[in-house]
Amino acid sequence: MSLNDDLTAVQRCLDELVRSVTRLEQRVGTDGLEIRRVRTDADHLRESLALLRETAPEERSRPEIIPVPDGPYNSALWLDVDDEGLGARDRHAP
Repeated sequence: MSLNDDLTAVQRCLDELVRSVTRLEQRVGTDGLEIRRVRTDADHLRESLALLRETAPEERSRPEIIPVPDGPYNSALWLDVDDEGLGARDRHAP
Protein backbone atom coordinates (compact mmCIF):
# COMPACT_ATOMS: atom_id res chain seq x y z
CA MET A 1 0.00 0.00 0.00
CA SER A 2 1.36 3.40 -0.88
CA LEU A 3 1.62 6.37 1.46
CA ASN A 4 -1.17 8.14 -0.40
CA ASP A 5 -3.41 5.10 0.01
CA ASP A 6 -2.69 5.02 3.75
CA LEU A 7 -3.43 8.72 4.14
CA THR A 8 -6.68 8.32 2.23
CA ALA A 9 -7.70 5.38 4.43
CA VAL A 10 -7.00 7.42 7.57
CA GLN A 11 -9.00 10.32 6.11
CA ARG A 12 -12.00 8.04 5.55
CA CYS A 13 -11.76 6.75 9.12
CA LEU A 14 -11.59 10.29 10.48
CA ASP A 15 -14.60 11.32 8.40
CA GLU A 16 -16.53 8.40 9.87
CA LEU A 17 -15.37 9.40 13.36
CA VAL A 18 -16.64 12.96 12.84
CA ARG A 19 -20.02 11.62 11.62
CA SER A 20 -20.23 9.37 14.67
CA VAL A 21 -19.36 12.21 17.02
CA THR A 22 -22.08 14.33 15.40
CA ARG A 23 -24.65 11.56 15.97
CA LEU A 24 -23.43 11.19 19.55
CA GLU A 25 -23.80 14.94 20.12
CA GLN A 26 -27.40 14.74 18.92
CA ARG A 27 -28.13 12.05 21.51
CA VAL A 28 -26.30 13.42 24.55
CA GLY A 29 -26.27 17.12 23.76
CA THR A 30 -23.37 19.50 23.28
CA ASP A 31 -23.28 21.00 26.75
CA GLY A 32 -21.16 18.41 28.53
CA LEU A 33 -17.42 18.80 28.94
CA GLU A 34 -16.81 15.22 27.82
CA ILE A 35 -18.55 15.54 24.45
CA ARG A 36 -16.86 18.89 23.78
CA ARG A 37 -13.53 17.23 24.51
CA VAL A 38 -14.33 14.38 22.08
CA ARG A 39 -15.36 16.91 19.39
CA THR A 40 -12.17 18.94 19.95
CA ASP A 41 -9.99 15.81 19.79
CA ALA A 42 -11.64 14.72 16.53
CA ASP A 43 -11.07 18.18 15.06
CA HIS A 44 -7.42 18.11 16.17
CA LEU A 45 -6.95 14.74 14.46
CA ARG A 46 -8.35 16.16 11.22
CA GLU A 47 -6.01 19.16 11.44
CA SER A 48 -3.04 16.91 12.20
CA LEU A 49 -3.81 14.70 9.22
CA ALA A 50 -4.08 17.76 6.97
CA LEU A 51 -0.64 18.89 8.16
CA LEU A 52 0.75 15.42 7.60
CA ARG A 53 -0.59 15.39 4.04
CA GLU A 54 1.12 18.72 3.36
CA THR A 55 4.50 17.57 4.67
CA ALA A 56 4.40 13.99 3.39
CA PRO A 57 7.10 13.26 0.82
CA GLU A 58 5.96 12.88 -2.73
CA GLU A 59 5.85 9.34 -3.94
CA ARG A 60 8.51 8.44 -6.38
CA SER A 61 7.60 6.60 -9.49
CA ARG A 62 9.35 3.36 -10.23
CA PRO A 63 12.50 3.66 -12.27
CA GLU A 64 12.19 2.74 -15.90
CA ILE A 65 12.83 -0.94 -16.46
CA ILE A 66 15.50 -1.53 -19.08
CA PRO A 67 15.33 -4.98 -20.62
CA VAL A 68 18.56 -6.98 -20.72
CA PRO A 69 18.83 -9.32 -23.72
CA ASP A 70 19.37 -13.02 -23.11
CA GLY A 71 21.63 -13.44 -26.14
CA PRO A 72 25.42 -13.13 -26.03
CA TYR A 73 27.00 -9.68 -26.11
CA ASN A 74 29.02 -8.48 -29.08
CA SER A 75 32.56 -9.70 -28.38
CA ALA A 76 33.99 -6.57 -30.07
CA LEU A 77 32.94 -4.66 -26.95
CA TRP A 78 35.59 -6.49 -24.92
CA LEU A 79 38.68 -6.33 -27.15
CA ASP A 80 40.45 -3.67 -25.07
CA VAL A 81 39.61 -5.19 -21.67
CA ASP A 82 41.75 -7.56 -19.63
CA ASP A 83 40.14 -10.73 -18.37
CA GLU A 84 39.54 -10.02 -14.73
CA GLY A 85 42.09 -11.85 -12.61
CA LEU A 86 43.76 -13.54 -15.58
CA GLY A 87 45.88 -10.73 -16.98
CA ALA A 88 46.13 -9.53 -20.55
CA ARG A 89 45.58 -11.87 -23.50
CA ASP A 90 49.17 -11.69 -24.75
CA ARG A 91 50.76 -12.29 -21.33
CA HIS A 92 50.88 -15.35 -19.09
CA ALA A 93 50.15 -15.53 -15.40
CA PRO A 94 53.24 -15.95 -13.15
